[in-house]
Amino acid sequence: MIYVIGSINLDLIVNVKRLPQAGETLLGKTFKTAAGGKSANQALAASRAGSSVTMVGAVGNDKNAELALAELKRAEINLSNVKKTDESTGIAMISVADNGENSIIVVAGANGTVSPDMALQAINEMGQNDIVLLAQEIPEQAIETALKAAKNAKITSILNIAPFSDKSKTLAKLADIVIANETEFAALIGQELKRGFEHELCALAKRNQQIIIVTLGADGALGATSEGKLIKVQALKIKPIDSVGAGDSFCGYLAAMLEQGKPLKEAMQIASIAGSLACLKQGAQPAIPFLSEVVVKV
Repeated sequence: MIYVIGSINLDLIVNVKRLPQAGETLLGKTFKTAAGGKSANQALAASRAGSSVTMVGAVGNDKNAELALAELKRAEINLSNVKKTDESTGIAMISVADNGENSIIVVAGANGTVSPDMALQAINEMGQNDIVLLAQEIPEQAIETALKAAKNAKITSILNIAPFSDKSKTLAKLADIVIANETEFAALIGQELKRGFEHELCALAKRNQQIIIVTLGADGALGATSEGKLIKVQALKIKPIDSVGAGDSFCGYLAAMLEQGKPLKEAMQIASIAGSLACLKQGAQPAIPFLSEVVVKV
C-alpha cells in the first residue's frame, strides 16, 4: 500500500500562445478545469501504475471538492483519510504555452489544514512494507511529523521537494528517497548546476545515506544511492504538448514500482517513461498514463 499525504486541488487551466512577461496581459485560447494537486496527481499515478493507494489530505465544503476528488474516486483510491473543512478547496491557476511550458500559482485553501496529527495517524496505520509519498504543498509541520514517524517505524518515505521552500533542506534529510527537478536540486545544494553535477549528487546521497533522484525533463533522470552509485535513465523522445503532470507521474510511478519490488534503476526507467507520456496530453490527472501504456514503451 502507498499512503500519499498532501495536496488536493482543482486546476484552472488556460492555454496561451506563450507565457506572459511581468505586467503583460495576453489573450488566452481555451479554458478548462481538471482535478489536480501535486499529491493527488501522484496518488492517481501510483494507482494507475497498479498499486493500492490511500490519500491523506483535506478539501473544502464546496462544489470544487467533488470535482477535485472525481478522478481519485474513479480510481477507487481510499479517501477515508480525506477530511472536509470550512476552508475552500485548493486551487491551482495554470497557464500552458504552445511549446508545453507552464506557469502555476497555487492557493492552498484546505490543504493548509493538513495537520501533524493527520500525518501521524496515517503513519500509525501503515505497515513496514508500505511506502509514504509526500510533496510540499501542505504545512511543513505535517511533512516533518510524517517523515520522522516513518523513520521511527522503518517505513520507506519519499519526499518530492516541490515546491521548494526554506525548510526543504531540513526536510530532505529526513526522507529515505528525495525527488527533485534540476532547479530544486540546485536550491538544495545551494549552487547553480553545471554540466557534470553528478559528483555533487552522489556526494550528497552518500553523506545523507539516502537515495536522491533528479528529473531532467527530456534527458530522463539521474539517481544516486546511499553508497554513492550513479544511475541514469532515459526519457522517451517526444514532442510535448503539456508538461504539467510529468513530474507527478514520475513520482507516483516510482513509488508504485518500488512498492511492487522493482529494482531502483528499473523503477526509475518506468517512471521516466510515464513522465514522458504524461506530456502528450493536456492537464495533470487526465494526462497520467496507465501501466498498460507505459510497459509497451519499456
